[in-house]
Amino acid sequence: MKVIPNEISCNAAISACSKGGQWQLALRLLGSMPDMMVTPSEISYNAAISACEKGGQWQLVLQLLSSMCDTRIVRDEITYSAAISACSKGGQWQRALSLLSSMPDVRVIPNQISFNSAISACEKGGQWQLALSLVSSMPHMRLVPDEISYNAAISACEKERRWQLALGLLNSMPHMRIFRDHISYNAAISACEKGGQWQGALSLLSSMPETRATPDEISFSASISACGPGQQWQLALTVMRKMLEQQVMPDEVCYNALISVCEGSQQLERGVQLLWESKERGVFLSAAFFPWALARLSVHDPDIIAAAFDQVALKLSASQLAPQDMVGYKQLFH
Repeated sequence: MKVIPNEISCNAAISACSKGGQWQLALRLLGSMPDMMVTPSEISYNAAISACEKGGQWQLVLQLLSSMCDTRIVRDEITYSAAISACSKGGQWQRALSLLSSMPDVRVIPNQISFNSAISACEKGGQWQLALSLVSSMPHMRLVPDEISYNAAISACEKERRWQLALGLLNSMPHMRIFRDHISYNAAISACEKGGQWQGALSLLSSMPETRATPDEISFSASISACGPGQQWQLALTVMRKMLEQQVMPDEVCYNALISVCEGSQQLERGVQLLWESKERGVFLSAAFFPWALARLSVHDPDIIAAAFDQVALKLSASQLAPQDMVGYKQLFH
């Protein structure tokens, strides 16, 4: 059509590729801009970096960042935030922190997104101390932590079984005027579960409606699992009833947690009963779930085993057997 593309055209196209998850095309467009006599700007690079970040290509993001430095293109907080996020997704917490600390050297002021991405990187890397340090340092940078900051920090404590710190962070959120959502509570409940604090997990679950946080299947499953070490199988069943009352559909994770509690509490018959209840409720279960559960519950009744394999046969007739599904059969036969 004899219309010459300009910087705006190219940037819009790169941004479209970024939003569409096409990082290869975004890089191709960026590289072809000089051939079209168009000079890439920080907007061009930021869009390409964002595309690579969404695609989990942290190495390419760092290369683009270095290329911007070589060509003296201005790097701003958007550039660094996307690069930190890319490192976070790639499990590169050291690189994420290095990028955050280098921002003042190039006269770029970190923003809330920069810090949240770095906190998330620490969470994924199991660096709970660094995550807490970043949250506490945000006010010194005139930045206010939000629910994303706190949720990532709570999750970092949860992964390292620091349930006291997780609860401390959760309880401090109202004082900071930060809304506690279901993600905040789920991380704290999981922290209590891993720390063997079933009372704390159940207390958090019961308090969620008071703070307008709606429990989901993760909230209930973690609470049920928390009842296992204390052999609180009655309470686990109570949690299941509350789950059904609130019209939250139990999934395989939930039933697996329930059966684990029954197994540890020597309530084997109750576990078998729950197993068949899951079938009656139409819960989607993998092909290996039934034989695996029967093996854990020490079921030897041939009729029950035959019925379980009938269920397996029905599932396998509709789909191919995944390699991990073989685990259940191996355990049962042993």
